Amino acid sequence: MLEPLPPTAPPPPDAVISDAAQTAPPTVEPGLTPVAVAADPAQLPTGVGQAGAAAPGKTPYPPCAAVPTQEGPEGIRFDFNQGARVLLPTRDSGSWRVTLRDLDTGNVLFQSENQGAFVTSSKRWYVRFLIEVWAIEDGAAEPRLVMRHAYDASGHSVLIQFPIGTLGDILAWFSYAARFAAVHPGARVTCALSPLIIPLLADAYPELRLVDHDTVAAERLAEAAYATYSLGLFFDDRACDWQPTDFRQVGLHRTAAFILGVDPAEEPPRLVLPEDGPPLDVPYVVIAVQSSSGCKYWSNPTGWREVVAYLQAAGYRVVCIDQKPVHGHGLMWTHIPHGVQDETGDRPLAERARWLRHAAAFVGLSSGLAWLAWAAGCPTVMISGFTHPDNEFRTPYRVINWHVCNSCWNDTSLRFDHFDFFWCPRHKDTPRHFECTRLITGEQVVRTITRIPGFPAVEAAAG
Repeated sequence: MLEPLPPTAPPPPDAVISDAAQTAPPTVEPGLTPVAVAADPAQLPTGVGQAGAAAPGKTPYPPCAAVPTQEGPEGIRFDFNQGARVLLPTRDSGSWRVTLRDLDTGNVLFQSENQGAFVTSSKRWYVRFLIEVWAIEDGAAEPRLVMRHAYDASGHSVLIQFPIGTLGDILAWFSYAARFAAVHPGARVTCALSPLIIPLLADAYPELRLVDHDTVAAERLAEAAYATYSLGLFFDDRACDWQPTDFRQVGLHRTAAFILGVDPAEEPPRLVLPEDGPPLDVPYVVIAVQSSSGCKYWSNPTGWREVVAYLQAAGYRVVCIDQKPVHGHGLMWTHIPHGVQDETGDRPLAERARWLRHAAAFVGLSSGLAWLAWAAGCPTVMISGFTHPDNEFRTPYRVINWHVCNSCWNDTSLRFDHFDFFWCPRHKDTPRHFECTRLITGEQVVRTITRIPGFPAVEAAAG
């Protein structure tokens, strides 16, 4: 049996506590990530996700229940929604002693004596918590054990939340949500994500329930959840309260594995698509030239023209499936390359996945369509200098120029600015601005394509 710490032991700093009667939400500076705030346990971080930050004062996820959802003895309530949470009723005499432990490390994370409080762990990612509560009665020689509950998701509802407004992140993370369900048999796992992506995944994962954020609110799913985990890129989480390790050190996709406590080995999500056959009766290659920020673009002025010329000479139709044929900001705009078949527009993701599934290759950037190509099983040529290759899924056709500045996205000393289209933290407004992709040549990309089985060597194609 585990014994409580002596009353004189100082509480470890891995949880926070507030008066149970305190209900006013804390003041949170817009744009910053609130961490370890017990007075408002439903508070969620702002500014997460690769595709864009939440507006000031907004959060990218539905809030968890304001009051813990599980009933314990003697009026105690608890759950694991955004960390371990324990609500202890007010006592007129005597006190409570509450302890949070990590069953896997053997550490006592927090202990407190109080006459009624709301205790929440600082860590919001997966921990196999043990919650222990004792009653310390006036005049009693020993405290009385009231509750001991070890985390066990079996038979309970678990909510895994994804931000909306982004494609690549959800595809990167989804297989880890499925892996969580597999290692917690009996758990009823619901994934909350964009309704645009649900049709791609729902039939492939019948063991999961996929809903949009509005359904979470309409069906009050948060109020029934035993545990809730929010997947995201937490840029300002220096204390690692929302992620056990900085996502820039482990990769965009693998960060979800660490948040959910599962094996980080990468695995593309399964897609179920209509069996419509290839959209063209000739060999073709899909390209995508647009992205959400200037640093993600291939800034070489002749690169796309050279790649398209090579592919056409090699006998391939070149098809662009970006959402927009023209995109940019200020003085930087990118147009669909000349001579390319235009399949841009607001079209279902399943249609884009069909183009990718039957393509000889995909050539694009570090963007959502590259993750969709990976999921569709298409050989993927990814051109990126601002990210380190470990940031994305492994492809043998990754293109980066190591001779110039690179990988600023994965530098933990630098903070990506979602609202600066020209973000280049080391060389902005200098002759080296965006050199990471500007100095990736068309020749380098073409030679990478020729490594894909079936594509001719450069010299043969040119002849």
